Amino acid sequence: MRRKRFDEINIVPFIDIVLVLLVIVLATATFAQKNSVKIDLPTSSSEEKKERKDITISIDKGGEYYYDETKVTIDELKSRLAKLDPKNDVVSLQTDKESQFQKFVAVVDLLKERQFQNLSIVTKE
Repeated sequence: MRRKRFDEINIVPFIDIVLVLLVIVLATATFAQKNSVKIDLPTSSSEEKKERKDITISIDKGGEYYYDETKVTIDELKSRLAKLDPKNDVVSLQTDKESQFQKFVAVVDLLKERQFQNLSIVTKE
């Protein structure tokens, strides 16, 4: 059995890699170009300045609710959420992995009822 002589290189895989790298470079170059225009926006005196609040709601292993590290009941939590601005304020929800799922669902229902738009669920990587 004779071995075939190796006189040429298959460049098709090399071309594929080069094309993928070209797409990546072009995609990132487009984003860098959009940020290159510097604009100094004018100010308005009639603008209403609202302070954005960052609220953390926690549920511990025993199913107890906490509003910014203060222990509360579900009714107290509902009344505190009623005082917040659902369009502006940010709510972070964190729950212990061993807590009852129903407790989590109860808080999410309260947030949906008030139509909060800025909600984040905190997890561990």
